[in-house]
Amino acid sequence: MRRSKLLILALSGLSFALTSCGGLSLGRLGGPPKPNPNQTEVAKAGYVNPHPPGSYAHFKAGSYPGTTRTWKDTALLAQANSSNTKVKIDISMQRGFLMVGDQVAMDYRVSTGRSTHKTPPGSYRITEKIKDKRSNLYGKIVNSSGGVVKSGADSRKHKVPPGGKFVGAPMLYWMRLTNTGIGMHKGNVNRRYASHGCIRTHYGAVPIVYSKTRVGTPVSIVQ
Repeated sequence: MRRSKLLILALSGLSFALTSCGGLSLGRLGGPPKPNPNQTEVAKAGYVNPHPPGSYAHFKAGSYPGTTRTWKDTALLAQANSSNTKVKIDISMQRGFLMVGDQVAMDYRVSTGRSTHKTPPGSYRITEKIKDKRSNLYGKIVNSSGGVVKSGADSRKHKVPPGGKFVGAPMLYWMRLTNTGIGMHKGNVNRRYASHGCIRTHYGAVPIVYSKTRVGTPVSIVQ
């Protein structure tokens, strides 16, 4: 009986040793280490952007391209003028780029056309610039007292009541690209693919784009 107890104790000790050291032994033999469920979160929390602060690489290593922030190369932007710039709009990234030659002077958020009013890719030139413009197609309808009777109105579809009027949506810093009403202008860029085909441009970037371009400035829109 005593020998049986001793045998049971010995086997229990061996089982404990195997259970306690199994992972360590496998590790020494080249087996897979046990995964750490917090490893990914720790890595995220401890992430350090490896690029110099203020650099373009540093900017793009963050929440890019979804960020609404604007990046500027201040030295290059100082050299930019209406005779040496061009604009690139990337629909897939929802970003706009003010270029001097092949260098990015400014990278900013845009919002292009929704699925029913897609922004057409292609090569264009600015054909018209109006700083304070209102749409003649989209806006709101007000009554004779100034009260809004129809927001999100389309002047081609919705009737104006007697004494009322159609008030076009503001399109500040308007830069026309097509004769069908596609252009770049100031607008809300918090949602992707939200416009009627125009390129809504971040409020902090659009005055600079407007000031650094002219009628004739090339604009490329890529998918």
